[in-house]
Amino acid sequence: MGILADMKFTTKLALRIDWSEMDLFGHVNNVAFMKYIQAARVNYWEKAGIIQMYAETKKGPMLASTGCTFLKPLHYPGNIIIQTTLEFIKTTSFGLHHQILNEKNEICAEAHDVVVFFDFNLNTKMEIPAVIRAAIE
Repeated sequence: MGILADMKFTTKLALRIDWSEMDLFGHVNNVAFMKYIQAARVNYWEKAGIIQMYAETKKGPMLASTGCTFLKPLHYPGNIIIQTTLEFIKTTSFGLHHQILNEKNEICAEAHDVVVFFDFNLNTKMEIPAVIRAAIE
């Protein structure tokens, strides 16, 4: 896996690696990578207005799947950038592609999420609202 030449990452989130994220083997534990991806996903949702919509209507995102491919270890101390872009959009779901970059701008992990738009009032998936579709497209 690697960055595609024409792929444009629309959001970036800078985070500091914390000592508590290290494991017995001296590198950042895989669980911390998933927390980084979660932080990037929520950052994307905030910028697209999805979090605000959920707060007002109880309609919003539900994570259907996520996966991560680990390419290089991360170590403390350090800083990372998680960049995110829309990978696909369908009627009721969309996909996000994340890359975690180290301080040398090397890709250390890539992740993919599938997010379903959900009406928590009715407990069912729903069509992505036009205002959200426009924001993420």
